[in-house]
Amino acid sequence: MIERMSEEERRIVEKIENIARKLYPPFGTHGWDHVQRVCNLSIEIAEKEKEAIEEFPLLLSCLLHDIARVKEGGDHALESSKVAKELLICLNVKDEVIGKVVDAISSHSYSAGRIPTTPEGRVLSDADKIDALGAIGVARVFEYSGANGRSLDESIAHFRDKILKLPELMLTEEGRKIARERALFVEEFLRKLEAEIRETAK
Repeated sequence: MIERMSEEERRIVEKIENIARKLYPPFGTHGWDHVQRVCNLSIEIAEKEKEAIEEFPLLLSCLLHDIARVKEGGDHALESSKVAKELLICLNVKDEVIGKVVDAISSHSYSAGRIPTTPEGRVLSDADKIDALGAIGVARVFEYSGANGRSLDESIAHFRDKILKLPELMLTEEGRKIARERALFVEEFLRKLEAEIRETAK
């Protein structure tokens, strides 16, 4: 169940969106296109959850969750939460909302291992991970592999070691449902890929 924004909150989200759009790369595994998908997935999940989820801190968290991710490595979630806090203070956002955003962003990352304490944080965490599954997830893995020199075998290992474990990490009921459906596609893709590799290796 989602609690909708006021007009003033909507104006602040628009300001943050305009800022974020300039700071993210337009595309890439963690570019503006990824951010937009995470926003849309978050709203989809929030609308079907039983607990109350505030749209305002949720969208702020989605828009800023990777804002400090300039390169791989390091704790980008924690760094992004710091940048988000500074931006929101400048826009006179209430401390209570900033606290929710900081918690959500700092705990969304798979690698960081932190668990969000708010419903908004749980939704963001699920939405971000879901975008690594399904057809778009497959595309993102190979986009990253091509840009960073990761081999085909290493890419397959990444699917097995991380991507296919994501459904187990979902924190919302709707997130689990979507993640399981998308994981089926990834599993089928890997079966076909590995079968073709075996055939051509003969």
